[in-house]
Amino acid sequence: MARGLDHIVHAVRDLDAAAAFYHGLGFTVGARNRHPWGTHNHIVQFAGVFIELLTLAEPDKLGSDGFSRLFGAYNRDFLKRGEGLSLLILESRDAAADAAAFRVAGIAASEVMRFEREGRRPDGSAVKLGFSLAFAEDRAAPDIHFATCQQHYPENFWNPAFQKHTNSVTGIAGVVVVAAEPPRHLDFFETFAGAAAASVDGGFTFATPRGSIDLLTPTAYTARFGVAAPNLARGPRLAALRFAVAQPSLLQAAPELAGMAGLYVGSPTVIGPPDAMGATLVFERAR
Repeated sequence: MARGLDHIVHAVRDLDAAAAFYHGLGFTVGARNRHPWGTHNHIVQFAGVFIELLTLAEPDKLGSDGFSRLFGAYNRDFLKRGEGLSLLILESRDAAADAAAFRVAGIAASEVMRFEREGRRPDGSAVKLGFSLAFAEDRAAPDIHFATCQQHYPENFWNPAFQKHTNSVTGIAGVVVVAAEPPRHLDFFETFAGAAAASVDGGFTFATPRGSIDLLTPTAYTARFGVAAPNLARGPRLAALRFAVAQPSLLQAAPELAGMAGLYVGSPTVIGPPDAMGATLVFERAR
């Protein structure tokens, strides 16, 4: 069964600056949250999918548990090399079944890992949130971590009030992974996404129930988005987020965009890594 996009982690060194940057682009940015293993985050939510702006704010809280290792320490080491998109997480209806399937396929990186935290409604009242994750691993892609995520109290997490953005972005149309040799990673992505690949110019695309995953060569990536491909010395990189925009003029009117190098106005509008904290943000007219 194909798994849709659930959330993408954007690892940053200055979490306050990242929240201000996304807010300046017209996104609704949630409150600061804290994890017991020392990472802090802000959530940018859409219907069924979200961006997790994340930093390791309290490294002394890292332990020997799975979340400390696969999430906290991984993002710490990722940020030593640079900012950017660090984790691709797909939706799960049954994290235990996903972990079992990953073990059979030889791509499992963990058993099921569950954690809970307190969240806040728009009125400030507290709610319980719970998540179970099953991590997968492409050993040839150490700079991307992969997981599926099962939400145990989705009614407490998803909120239409948090999904309204003044820039008219309606959702995440897809993500883009850049690899020197896309065919080398084809089997992994088909297993992880539960979706068959379709060939595109310079690579492959995987259609999921919520957004697409594109796996492109550096040349194809640059030709499509007009920005330089990321450094692939350590293997593939999760390079870009593609947003669906209902009214592109609202995005272009954001005053914070004035003078931003790497902004390409047209169809699509692209903000490159120097301005977007190591990520490429692509804004396309919603279909």
